[in-house]
Amino acid sequence: MNHDLMSDDLASPRAGVSRRRVMVGGTIAGLVGTLGFSALTKSAAQAESLSAQNRNRGGIRGRAAANDAAILNGALYYEHQAIWAYGAAAGGLSDTDVGKAVLAIALANQADHMVHRDLLIQVVSDLGGTPVMAEDSYDLSAYLERGDGGLDSDVNIAKLALALETDAAIAYASEVARLRTPELITAGASIAAAEAAHATTIRAAFISLGVEIPFVPAPFVSADTREQWVLKV
Repeated sequence: MNHDLMSDDLASPRAGVSRRRVMVGGTIAGLVGTLGFSALTKSAAQAESLSAQNRNRGGIRGRAAANDAAILNGALYYEHQAIWAYGAAAGGLSDTDVGKAVLAIALANQADHMVHRDLLIQVVSDLGGTPVMAEDSYDLSAYLERGDGGLDSDVNIAKLALALETDAAIAYASEVARLRTPELITAGASIAAAEAAHATTIRAAFISLGVEIPFVPAPFVSADTREQWVLKV
């Protein structure tokens, strides 16, 4: 892949400076993800204690643990998908400054998702559930068909990552409301914030490369504002 596949508005002389800004942005997003998950780390021990009580007492608390385990298992599925998607897309990136900048973001975001995955596995297990296993591959055709990104250029791979991170933020924000353990609700909300930070970092990369878009295009990250966050092919 080479610059011929890039949009004209991204073939900018600012690319060298942009790469450094993008890498810093990726680091910031990684820190947000790690700090956000300190709450979930603490919640894992609390969840284990709650799970033991649930097994002994049954009833409402047992159903709450089962409810929360199922919801978090759904989140775990998408963490597996995100890790796979970043790995699959990385092999298609070019060796240009733009490709290297996108790769830096991809690696930082993927590292956060690995932390998400490991902690979700722990919490689901502590709640008495069986963590869902990673699959060999995942179907991203819906994203490609909607024009929410692609695998044919550095720019389109970045757009695909943006769409995936936006959907992750939306999913976490909506699903945490269904959790019944207060500590896990707080931790889940911090994950949603980390996913939104990932999406903002990718948008910052496009801005660094000369694309005139706002860093934060809407006051909310939701299904209603999704189209404002993603960038179409």
